[in-house]
Amino acid sequence: MAEAPGPVLALDLGEVRIGVALTDPERTLALPHGTIRVAGGVEDLRAVASLVEASGATQVVVGHPVGLSGRPGAAAARAEAFADGLRQLLRGVPVHLQDERLSTVEAEGRLREAGGPGSRRRTRVDATAATVILEAWLARSA
Repeated sequence: MAEAPGPVLALDLGEVRIGVALTDPERTLALPHGTIRVAGGVEDLRAVASLVEASGATQVVVGHPVGLSGRPGAAAARAEAFADGLRQLLRGVPVHLQDERLSTVEAEGRLREAGGPGSRRRTRVDATAATVILEAWLARSA
């Protein structure tokens, strides 16, 4: 598939925060990029659109939380609706869904191995989970 070059932004949607990760322009590294505090509805879409513009991201990946069985539930439907909203707002910027099963578990394991202070751990987990999602998408699309 022909893709515009440039960074890719990934999102781990949560009820309190949205974890954010970003690649370098060559798409060789995926790094945590912080979180967005969830405000709800269109405000969250606008916050992501601002990040896309500021980072120069040419694609967006949204974590798709299907169950371990592979069946989508309420959270998956929410991610699908969010991705659809982004597609409408970010005309010309492709928005993809990426299976995120166990991304938070992997993120927690990575942070535990790395050590460091426990303060702000939840925020770091959300951004690291977005990084795990982005790495999976990069590997799948390579």
